[in-house]
Amino acid sequence: MRCTSRSSTISTRGALRWIGAAPLLFAGFGDNAGMSVTLGGGGPGFAEAGTRELRLPPAALDDPALARPGEAFGSLFLVPGIGETLRVNGRVTEAGPDGIRIAVEECYGHCAKALIRSDLWAAVPVADAPDDPAAFVAASRFLALATFGEEGRADLSPKGDPAGCMARLDGDTLWFADRPGNRHVDSFRNILTQPRVALALLIPGANRVAIVRGTAQLSTDEDARARFEVQGKTPLLAIGIKVEAIDLRASPALERAALWPVKPDAHGIEPAKLFVEHIKLNRNAGLAGKLASAALAVPGMQGLLKKGLDKDYRDNLY
Repeated sequence: MRCTSRSSTISTRGALRWIGAAPLLFAGFGDNAGMSVTLGGGGPGFAEAGTRELRLPPAALDDPALARPGEAFGSLFLVPGIGETLRVNGRVTEAGPDGIRIAVEECYGHCAKALIRSDLWAAVPVADAPDDPAAFVAASRFLALATFGEEGRADLSPKGDPAGCMARLDGDTLWFADRPGNRHVDSFRNILTQPRVALALLIPGANRVAIVRGTAQLSTDEDARARFEVQGKTPLLAIGIKVEAIDLRASPALERAALWPVKPDAHGIEPAKLFVEHIKLNRNAGLAGKLASAALAVPGMQGLLKKGLDKDYRDNLY
């Protein structure tokens, strides 16, 4: 089962509601010279959206200067308690003290496997996150990877694992594993054509973040993959980042978002419904897309989709 369903707008009610409920955003900015990544956060609704435009207040971003007109943009919106994430990609059209405007090119939902493996929403506030970069990386359980493709688009992909299996810093190389639900083909293709990447690593519960920039490589080396074995399963692929810079810092965006402990659900977000809406909007996907759209119009199919996702999360997590 595919975990994503794309749309060229944010016109579905579910997607607009998701952005309105999200207190945290990961944002990647860049071009063919490489990517940068930052976090944005505030109360629910800190970001605003129309059908073809996303608007961000500069004060909501940890590094607003990264947004420059003409650069590609990739983002990931998180809603507390929801495993699935919303990805909105496009291009910066304006960036200044009055706001950052993004022309939307893609909007789609991503499956919950990364957040389930990271146990992100079960965290409690952490006051003593490690000060040493290697120790912080070893304790991390979630990361967002920003890449740039030869077609000129940015991609921001979520990845999650238990502490000790998420990422490791070996000398000047940071390693992490591919897992089911990580396999978004854009990020792999992007690394092959433009390997300069950026990523943000989190320890759930902490208001600190490690921002890493470097050059990526994909590896099928058995030793590289074996270090990330979980529940008797070895990943098929490991990704190594030759680190150019690693910045361990407090994140005002994380602090404002106040993610932990997760409060009771009050947002009414239904990920399966969002996926259905986006598939129905996918008018340009050829026969397969049309057949999927027609099938999902049958009463009860949304419930079946949710059951299918839940089963995939149980049976194909690693």
